[in-house]
Amino acid sequence: MYADRMELLGTETAFEMLAKAQELERQGREIVHLEIGEPNFPTPANITEAGIRALNNGMTRYTPSPGLLEPRQAIAAYISKTRGISVTPDEVVLVNGGKPIMFYSIIATVNPGDEVIYPNPGFPIYESVIRFAGAKPVPIPLREENNFRIDIDELKSLISDRTKMLILNSPQNPTGALLPREDIEAIAEQLLDRDIWVLSDEIYEKILYEGENFSIASVPGMKDKAIILNGFSKSYSMTGWRLGYGVMKRELAEKIAQLVVNSTSCVPGFIQLAGVEALTGPQIETANMVKEFKERRDVIVKGLNEIPGVSCLSPSGAFYVFPNIKAIKRSSAELAEYLLYEAGVSSLGGHAFGAYGEGYLRLSYANSMDNIKLALQRMKDALEKL
Repeated sequence: MYADRMELLGTETAFEMLAKAQELERQGREIVHLEIGEPNFPTPANITEAGIRALNNGMTRYTPSPGLLEPRQAIAAYISKTRGISVTPDEVVLVNGGKPIMFYSIIATVNPGDEVIYPNPGFPIYESVIRFAGAKPVPIPLREENNFRIDIDELKSLISDRTKMLILNSPQNPTGALLPREDIEAIAEQLLDRDIWVLSDEIYEKILYEGENFSIASVPGMKDKAIILNGFSKSYSMTGWRLGYGVMKRELAEKIAQLVVNSTSCVPGFIQLAGVEALTGPQIETANMVKEFKERRDVIVKGLNEIPGVSCLSPSGAFYVFPNIKAIKRSSAELAEYLLYEAGVSSLGGHAFGAYGEGYLRLSYANSMDNIKLALQRMKDALEKL
């Protein structure tokens, strides 16, 4: 009764673990949530007020499938300024969250049998959509001994005549690692003479503690090969607003807009205008959020490294840590389940992010400092029993 292609789709384990944790809460357990990648800050008031104003002004009808002109102009100006490239509004498409840019970009450019190189461990939806498109997922390992950066020589060995796309993510989920400029330039060097798209997932760009963000679209000759994925969920605590965008060459933007027409029609106009306020209004709330995230990062990294059998690198961005738990001699899935039921701490096993994530946990520190400290103590007590 179901199409065979449905067997190709994966899932996002964070939501599965969240459901288990919520079931325990319904039973009366107190759970510390470190599984879901969602800032625990409210959407800044100026952004919410902009959305309300737009609703009160009647912005409740269909909008053009690529998005209203005003937000596309604002995004084009923002990307032009921050990436040092010239972007026009017809190179911007607004969508319902960040995931549709992954989905639409792969569907629009990749044929069955093509190969797509993607980071592993990495966001699980990459591999899911690659398989759904009938393409071959080719993982590029991110190893702890290399600070979870891409090994350029290994990348060279994975590129073939069938390679159609490379996916990059920096700062990265789940490791929090940052690809430095020299890595990005070295990656671009491998692609300049090839017909390979680059899907550059830059959703965590503003949540950065050390180093600098550098987009592969900024490398001379790469703009027309690059698809920038970005949005408002993480940087502006707007996860429930569902507002994302892609920046790409005009011809591809037209194809993506076709997919929008055939799926969701458009993003609600009042949400788009809230996004304009987010980009062009005061940035102090985002700056304060990042400052708080950095303080939490320092506490959780220190606390994890004090637990016997656990070691953890300090991430440069995003709001995740990816501690090594190999010395505990349990699979990451087993350990995540144990911590949930034994300690009341909801985390994710690294296996959820690909084969190279085994031996690690992902913890989101998008929670209060008090809860993070409580989780660390509970984890220490529970792991000592092992």
